Amino acid sequence: MDPYRSSSSSASSPAAAAVAMGRRHYYLPARPARPISFEDSPDWADDDVDSIHLATASASASLPTTAYPSPTPSASAACRGERKVAGATLVWKELSVSLTLRDSSRNRRRSADRVVKSSTGYALPGTLTVIMGPARSGKSTLLRAIAGRLRSAERMYGQVLLNAANTRALPYGSYGYVDRDDVLIHSLTVREMLYYSAHLQLPGLFSSKTSIVEDAIAAMSLADYADNLIGGHCFTNSLPAGERRRLSIARELVMRPHVLFIHEPLYHLDSTGCTVIFTMYQSSTEVFGLFDRICLLSNGNTLFFGETLSCLQHFSNAGFPCPIMQSPSDHFLRAINTDFDRIIAMCKNLQDDQGDFSSVSMDTAVAIRTLEATYKSSADSAAVESLVAKLTEKEGPHLKSKGRASNTTRIGVLTWRSLVIMSRNWKYFWSRFALYMLLALSVGIIFNNAGHSLSSVMVRVSAIFVYVSFVILLSVSGVPSHIDEIKIYSHEEANQHSSTMVFLLGHFLSSIPFLFLVTISSSLVFYFMIGLRNEFNLFMYFVVTMFMCLLANEALMMIVAYIWLDTYKCTLTLICLYVIMMLVGGYFRIRGGLPCAVWKYPLSYFSFHVYAVQGLLENEYVGTSFAVGAIRTIPGVQAVGGSYEISSSANAKWVNLLVLLAMAVGYRVILYVLLRLNVRKHMRLLGSCYCWSWTPQSDY
Repeated sequence: MDPYRSSSSSASSPAAAAVAMGRRHYYLPARPARPISFEDSPDWADDDVDSIHLATASASASLPTTAYPSPTPSASAACRGERKVAGATLVWKELSVSLTLRDSSRNRRRSADRVVKSSTGYALPGTLTVIMGPARSGKSTLLRAIAGRLRSAERMYGQVLLNAANTRALPYGSYGYVDRDDVLIHSLTVREMLYYSAHLQLPGLFSSKTSIVEDAIAAMSLADYADNLIGGHCFTNSLPAGERRRLSIARELVMRPHVLFIHEPLYHLDSTGCTVIFTMYQSSTEVFGLFDRICLLSNGNTLFFGETLSCLQHFSNAGFPCPIMQSPSDHFLRAINTDFDRIIAMCKNLQDDQGDFSSVSMDTAVAIRTLEATYKSSADSAAVESLVAKLTEKEGPHLKSKGRASNTTRIGVLTWRSLVIMSRNWKYFWSRFALYMLLALSVGIIFNNAGHSLSSVMVRVSAIFVYVSFVILLSVSGVPSHIDEIKIYSHEEANQHSSTMVFLLGHFLSSIPFLFLVTISSSLVFYFMIGLRNEFNLFMYFVVTMFMCLLANEALMMIVAYIWLDTYKCTLTLICLYVIMMLVGGYFRIRGGLPCAVWKYPLSYFSFHVYAVQGLLENEYVGTSFAVGAIRTIPGVQAVGGSYEISSSANAKWVNLLVLLAMAVGYRVILYVLLRLNVRKHMRLLGSCYCWSWTPQSDY
């Protein structure tokens, strides 16, 4: 007999279940007293706090007494009764979420089954509420719905109330949201990461945020790692996974939120002091004993909401008592997870080709329906409805949006942070610096001692084209850092820590000194090794042209990085673009001789190489002449004409420079539009919606 299933007689006999529960005691650890942080955050009034505690007590009294020995509540209850907390009361009533899909064969929309179905629950100040369930049970969708962060294809029905006030979007600064992935900056220390986050989120002077950051470090027990680089370096290891998760939570705590939403935390949530709601697949026995309330989901249905110990009693009443020495969360998931049945069925089919899937999966379906029906008719459900009604009778303190840092401050913080990152990140600056210097030396040696006769013109044209082409091509070494920047921006923009314009300006300003440094260093080597004209103004034009070329190329790289967010795909795309630009750059074939369709119009007009090489050659040869024989000379423009097409106008080189500047600005405008419209999100949703059956990457 499957120890996670009970017989029908057990399900129909509460007395037998009680006897079984009496034989199979399950002891849970007592909850430690939790220190409350961030005392200066707005609190409930004294009468409001008392009413919450009275409501909780009355509701708890109406719940059935569990057969399991409960942890001693006196110390923790007294501790909670003596202190105010910085949290808020959050209630969701009859909350459902549906997902709109698209039928690719008929090119029309259809409404999918509801991902979350009529869920009701609450979270009180200073408590831990866990949303638990198997994969694709709807727990992540429910968390996003409560936090007001549903995707565009998802639609919510029902109510979410913050301090009894109906709200569709929580006020800025009232909540923190920690996603499943830890998006951190490896080049910063733990303390630096939190300092920059505080400066981006909070108004006021820099010095006033020191205590806030130190509080967050203490709350997450990160003091031992505060000065460690997140990504480590050659002498130290990177931050462990557990500490990285703590840091992600601490980053949201610097705002001192009233409510904290977390996907799959590892541990250490007791000291946050705010209302915490989080999802979890399963937990150990020790961690399970720390939860105040549990919302158990399966296929979008609420199988239980209430005290964690009462959930064990609920399973026993439904005929599924927890075996002795079995973790409660393991028992819950084993009873309601259809994935286990599919594995069992596959194993049976390996032994017998005539194995019947339906007979196996029916057991879990019955368990889910039994648990759902038992909960709906139980005193636990009635107690939840009663307490929700009490919590929504009278509005509590109205939570207003907190002040945020000005855009000017944010731009300054992002610029300085990017400068620090670039100086430490070898992928962005040091590798490119080394590659550019090696390129300049190599090209300079190959084309050295070309002389200054008419025959040297073609040699220098080749040298300039090769230098420009490979400087642009080698810039792909900076792709990983651009991808990291885009990921950090996406996370900060989703949590309202930054904005599109702030990010673009900060990145643009911080990239200027590094691009200029690598440009002037490599240009010095190349310019004088191949023997270009020794005039300061001509050399500075050379440097500025190469700088503008790299500036435009950086924007193009950011666009490609945003579209793919994958190093291999970005590198492949950029190399293909650069090869095409080289082919239409006017060196392998004069630009006027290119096929008009596609290659000349429009490809050659989008090539950096055309304007950079034209400008540099015009800078070098306009106004010069070369002797042909003893008495005849030809202008430099004519001498170049056989190898490259340039203009004889003295202002032509400035036109090419302006075109490069326009490209640098234009590509950033395109990037702004893409980021502002969140095009990547819509592309991802469109791709996932063009099917009848949709399965997310991990969980609903």
